[in-house]
Amino acid sequence: MNIDWAALGSVFGVSLIVTVALVGLFTLGIVGLSKRESAAARGGSATLAVTGAYVCFAACAAAVAYGIQLIVA
Repeated sequence: MNIDWAALGSVFGVSLIVTVALVGLFTLGIVGLSKRESAAARGGSATLAVTGAYVCFAACAAAVAYGIQLIVA
């Protein structure tokens, strides 16, 4: 049995980067939604924060759908 360590390291590195990026993107979405809550408490509007949050969540959903598509295909 021969293990291609370079390929294994490459897969590990890409997986780590994509995981950190997805978690960061999801976190930005949650922060955007929390800005809506604090703006509503003050009586203001946080349209840009909510729009950004929805864009972050859509990007996360697209990345997950792409990953599932890669696994199924």
